[in-house]
Amino acid sequence: MIHEIDTALDQLIRNDALEGSGADVVFDAPTKEWAGRRNAPTVNLYLYDIREDMNRRHSGVFSQRDESGVVTARVEPIRYFRLTYLATAWTQRPQDEHLLLSAMLSAFLRHKILPAEFLSGSVAAAEAPVLIEVARPHESRQISEVWTALGGELKPSLEVVVTAPMSTAPVPVTAPPASGGAVVRMFGEPGQEDEASKRPEPAALPEGAAAEDDGQTAR
Repeated sequence: MIHEIDTALDQLIRNDALEGSGADVVFDAPTKEWAGRRNAPTVNLYLYDIREDMNRRHSGVFSQRDESGVVTARVEPIRYFRLTYLATAWTQRPQDEHLLLSAMLSAFLRHKILPAEFLSGSVAAAEAPVLIEVARPHESRQISEVWTALGGELKPSLEVVVTAPMSTAPVPVTAPPASGGAVVRMFGEPGQEDEASKRPEPAALPEGAAAEDDGQTAR
C-alpha cells in the first residue's frame, strides 16, 4: 500500500505542481550527506511516520459466499493508516525553493482526495477515498525534531498527511468433511458392533436341503 501511495503522490506533483519545471521527485531521507550530493532541482517527500487512524477503525468481519450461498472466507473491515511526509524543495536559490513549495501547497489544497486515476493496486481495489491534509499543526512531534534526527539543517517544508485504506487478505473457512453415508450398528455388547459387521453372511444351502431339514423337523 505504501509504495502505491508514493506512486500516486509522484504523479500528482508532476502533473499538477511542477508544470514542466524540470524538478525531480524523490522519496529520500534529506540527510546532510544526501543534500551534499544533490545537484539538480528536486522535490523530496520523506515518509517519516506511519500510524493507524483509530477513529476510522471498525470491528467485526464480513462473510464471502460462493454461488450456492456457502460461506467460503471471512474478511475484516478496511483499516486506514496515516502516512506523514516531509515535503521539501531543493534548488540553488531560496526563491526557487519557495516557488516549488507554493506550487505543491496549491496542488494539495486543490486535491483533498487523491484522484482515482493516480491510484493503483490494492489501494484502487479498496474503492475508498484517499484523503490528503497539508500544513496542519502537528500534534505529537515538532518538525525541528525530525530535522535533528536526520542530522540536517532546518529547512522550509510542508507536512503532508495521506490517509489511505488497507485491506487484509480473506481468511478461508474450512468446510466440514463430507459424510460417508449412514452407519449401521448391530446390537450387542459394546465394542462388538464392528466385529459383528465383519462376520461373513451364511452360505446359501443347496436347493432341497432346506426342505429335507424341514421334513426331519416335522417328524
